[in-house]
Amino acid sequence: MTKKMKAPTYQFGIEITKPHSKEMYTHNDKIAEEMKANILTAWVEELTPHQLSDEWDGNTDTKLLKIQKNVMYSGYGDGYTNLDVNDEFKSELETMSNWQLHEVYGYCCFDSLVPKLKQGMVGFDWEKMNYWTDDIIEVGCSLEQDLEWHNETSF
Repeated sequence: MTKKMKAPTYQFGIEITKPHSKEMYTHNDKIAEEMKANILTAWVEELTPHQLSDEWDGNTDTKLLKIQKNVMYSGYGDGYTNLDVNDEFKSELETMSNWQLHEVYGYCCFDSLVPKLKQGMVGFDWEKMNYWTDDIIEVGCSLEQDLEWHNETSF
């Protein structure tokens, strides 16, 4: 019995391979930069009306707090200033890995904190919502696959 080859899967025109190909890493790194810029822009817009020396308000449900909770591993209470949280936020965002950024951006987009992107990251299986506007999946075609399917369905 011959093993059937699975037709390649493409996302945004890039063949999905395991492990990730250089093309997939390059694409994801480009998308990551756009994601980080959008998250940072949203953060700065929400933080701007506040003084950096003011005490951090970790109790009031604001867009600023939602962005902070999506990006950072911990929350902040009394005793921290906006500057303390801002410095840690920027550090966390800058060092965030692509798989984590993929998930975080989906949550931020779901909460309408950041805009949708034209394309998303490739090769990941889950996100809170589609945070991109382009079609993601294209099924690759090949003559060999077409002939195999034809032979399987012929009577």
